[in-house]
Amino acid sequence: MPVISHLFRRHFDPAASSSALYQQWSNPSDVFSVLLILGGDVVARAIAQLAGSRVTPVAFSFGWVAYSVTALVNVAGENRLMPPTDCQYKVINGRNGFVRDSSSWVIGRIVRDFESWMDDGRPDGPIRRRVREILAERQQASKSLELPLKAGLCVSVYKAKEARPGHPGYDSAYFAGFVTVLVQLGLAAIPFGLYGNWAILIVTVVGIALSFATGAVPQWTEEKWACRRKADKTTILTRGNGSQHAIVIIGDGKGLDLEDLAAASLTSFSSSPTRFMMLLLTILWILLLITAAGIQDNTWFLLAIGGIGILDNIYAAGVSRSPNDFGVPLEFVTVIGKHTVMQTLFEVESRYPRLGRSMLATFFQGRGE
Repeated sequence: MPVISHLFRRHFDPAASSSALYQQWSNPSDVFSVLLILGGDVVARAIAQLAGSRVTPVAFSFGWVAYSVTALVNVAGENRLMPPTDCQYKVINGRNGFVRDSSSWVIGRIVRDFESWMDDGRPDGPIRRRVREILAERQQASKSLELPLKAGLCVSVYKAKEARPGHPGYDSAYFAGFVTVLVQLGLAAIPFGLYGNWAILIVTVVGIALSFATGAVPQWTEEKWACRRKADKTTILTRGNGSQHAIVIIGDGKGLDLEDLAAASLTSFSSSPTRFMMLLLTILWILLLITAAGIQDNTWFLLAIGGIGILDNIYAAGVSRSPNDFGVPLEFVTVIGKHTVMQTLFEVESRYPRLGRSMLATFFQGRGE
C-alpha cells in the first residue's frame, strides 16, 4: 500500500519529457561516444581502398573505436588487417585452367567495378559496343520484342603495364580525405573561436592523427600486394558461370602475379611490431572515446565532424576505382564476344591457344577435361 500511495502522490508533469528532449536536442550529450563504436566495417573498407603509401587519408569518423578493437582481434588471431573482398569471383590460370576462388581485395574491386572502368568509362567504347551487338544478335535469334539483359559471353583482353605495388591511387577518393580533414578542423575551430571551447578541437586533432597512424601501419601494403612482380602468366578474372564478362590479363613480364595475389588470404602476415602498434592504437582510441564522452557543451559541432567523416569514409569504401588506382595499370588489346558462350570460347581459343580451353570448365562445368 505505501508504494501505491506514493505512486499516486507523484507530481504529474508532462512538460518534464518535453524539457528533457529539448535539452538533449539542443545540446546532445554522450551521443558522439556511442557513435564512435558503430560502423567499424565502413572504416575497414575505406582503409583497404586507400592504403598503400605512408599517408592514408581516411577521415576521423564514427566507427573508429569499433574498428580498432576488431583490427586488434584480427591481427592477434588471424594475423591479417585487410578485410575480405566484397565481390565473389574466380581467378583462372590461362595455361592449365586451374581455378581459384579468391578473397583478394584488389582483384575483387577490379572485377566488381569492371563495367565502370572498361572503355575508360566511355559509353561508345569497343567493349560496350560489342555487348550491345551480342544482345541485339540474341534478340534477333530469339525473335523477342525486348532486348535481353544478358547474352553470351564478352571476353576483354588486356596487357599488363609496369605494375606499381604500393600505389594508393591518387584519385577523387584519395584527395577527398584531405579535403574532409580540413573541413573537420575548420568546424572544430569554431567553438574554440566563439566560446573558448578547445576540447572539441583537441579531440578532432587527436582523432585525425590516430586515423592517419592506423592507415600508415606497413602491413596494409604488405597484404594488399602480397604477390610476385613481373609475371609472365596469363590469368582470367570472372564472377563465374553465368556472368556477362571475363577479363583476360596478359602478364607480359610486367604485371603482378594475380594467382599469387588470389592465394594471399592463405598467408600469415602479422608480426610482433604490428601487434604492438595495433594494441597501442586501440588503447589510444579507447582513451579518446572516454575523453569525448566528457564533452558536454557545443556537442553538435562534434557530431557534425563525425558525420562529415563517416560520409567521406562511405564514399571511399564504395566508390568505383580503376585498376590503375590499385597499382595494376592495364592496356586494352581487344574484345571477343558472341551471343553464345561456346562460340565465344571457340573464338578465344583460335586467337589465344589454350586460353579458351582453360575457361571451359568454369563456363561449362564437367566439360573442362
